[in-house]
Amino acid sequence: MKYQIIPVTAYQQNCSLIWCEDSGKAALIDPGGDVDILLKHIETRHLAPEKVLLTHGHLDHVGGAKQIAQHFHIPIIGPHQADAFWLEMLPRQAEMFGFKPLEAFLPDQWLTAGMVVKVGEAALRVLHCPGHTPGHVVFYNAKERLAFVGDVLFKGSIGRTDFPQGDYDTLINSIEQILLPLGDDVTFVPGHGPLSTFGEERLSNAFLQT
Repeated sequence: MKYQIIPVTAYQQNCSLIWCEDSGKAALIDPGGDVDILLKHIETRHLAPEKVLLTHGHLDHVGGAKQIAQHFHIPIIGPHQADAFWLEMLPRQAEMFGFKPLEAFLPDQWLTAGMVVKVGEAALRVLHCPGHTPGHVVFYNAKERLAFVGDVLFKGSIGRTDFPQGDYDTLINSIEQILLPLGDDVTFVPGHGPLSTFGEERLSNAFLQT
């Protein structure tokens, strides 16, 4: 499995274009906006998108999802159903944060912990990691030792928990009980900022020093 990080929106959200080398089939994880830029990357690599994957329902992660899905006639998959209220609030989110008007939508499929999502021959295991939002999920590829963690964990920081239904203790538990046990060598792609490893964060992230 290969991937490319494409920062989108004024929030520089890390949209991940992932693809199976054998089949050329692809998916976009968290296409938050700047759809024209995303389409250009897909076309340049001659990939065949087969799904849109969402880690959670915040605007900067989902703002371009419906347009991408309609363009390629592909399903939107994720997040966990506990984030339905965020997707239903998309018009309000767009108004609050100065984005272009957006319609509310729901995915074609909700995700739960333990499910496996395939992109071509590549397999992503779904981990339910609430705290930043109640329905936040992480996509983990064991073969590549790679996790797409959305806004759960960042290099040197963690996701905010001051949004509706966010919870600090729940977020820390998700990181310590679900993500870190995957292994110190696992590289993760956060929703914003540079990549890191779970080992580096376990040792140096001030929020994880107890």
